[in-house]
Amino acid sequence: MSIPCLPGIPDNPMAFKRKKKKPKKPVEKEMSFLDHLEELRMHIIRALIALVTAAVLVYILGDRFFDSIIFAPKYPDFLSYRAMCGLSQALGLGERLCMSPVDFELMTVGMGEAFLTHIKVALLGGLVVAFPFVFWEFWKFIKPGLHKKEVKTTRGIVFVCSLLFTFGVAFGYFIISPFAVNFLAGYEISGVKNTVTISSMVNYMIMFTVPTGLAFELPLVVYYLSKLGLVTPEGMRSYRKHAFVTILVVAAVITPPDVITQFLIGVPLYILYELSIYISAREARRFEAEFGD
Repeated sequence: MSIPCLPGIPDNPMAFKRKKKKPKKPVEKEMSFLDHLEELRMHIIRALIALVTAAVLVYILGDRFFDSIIFAPKYPDFLSYRAMCGLSQALGLGERLCMSPVDFELMTVGMGEAFLTHIKVALLGGLVVAFPFVFWEFWKFIKPGLHKKEVKTTRGIVFVCSLLFTFGVAFGYFIISPFAVNFLAGYEISGVKNTVTISSMVNYMIMFTVPTGLAFELPLVVYYLSKLGLVTPEGMRSYRKHAFVTILVVAAVITPPDVITQFLIGVPLYILYELSIYISAREARRFEAEFGD
């Protein structure tokens, strides 16, 4: 005797299809302190590999790198001298703006000075060349700890940061260094012969370029801090006088004691500060429009 099936129920119980369970999303485990250290170690190793590789390339270039880059401002065919002379002629001023570099010889006073200076130039030159990759590795370590909004806000930071650093180094190299080198090399005291060592030339060239490259990062820093609501234009305007005095002090420290060179580095730094106020005000308006009442 067959039992009549209820409506909607098949005769064969096996006809019921089992519902497939949706796979659960894997839960990301929180990294421990040692895991963070291991991750940081890998980023540091990769950054060091890039730095050492670039430093080795600079070291191999040897004399060509010194003559074409480090010692270039002491030669009459330096790009800045030719550009200023061309500008003078284009403005109809003849040769009034043309500059002729001071003739001076470089020397070493220690047995290991030339070798140690070569190593220093290779390392710092490698750092400048590998800066985008080094900063990228640093950013890869920081990025996972940010929120989605912060990651979106800082999109393109590696490219912009590297670009501003390059502009700053180029500004210090082509604008500041010619005036500073000529002033320092041509400054004489009665009865004292002015001799220039390789190490002093290299140290001053580093002083004119690397700090300027870092100073050009100011608008970028203010931009991202303003996006996060941590910097306000009102605060920057209230500290404008303090910033002006600080810029003068910084220009006096990192440049020779002549007015022209301090003017060349002080004015751009102050312009960057005013540009940062404008950027902060624009981003503050966006921040208020997004999170305000």
